[in-house]
Amino acid sequence: MEASKVDILETVMASKKLQASDAKALLSDAAKLIAMKGKKVQEFDVSAKVGSDAVEAMLGPTGNLRAPTIKVGDTYLVGFNEDVFTSAFG
Repeated sequence: MEASKVDILETVMASKKLQASDAKALLSDAAKLIAMKGKKVQEFDVSAKVGSDAVEAMLGPTGNLRAPTIKVGDTYLVGFNEDVFTSAFG
């Protein structure tokens, strides 16, 4: 993040376990979710409704919110993919 000169406004410790209800609450003020697992990238329009598939894409195998979770404008980025991050943070 420092290399891209991104200001971090809030950091949540990994010890705080955020689950499905927390993930859904995060998306309540979002328009788009981009969930990344390696080369797999899924995009969801969550502006009108937050579907269960979008929430599931945000969670790891333990049922907790995956890291990193980053809000850029009205879009949430969950997970990591180099190409997506490069386009989001240039």
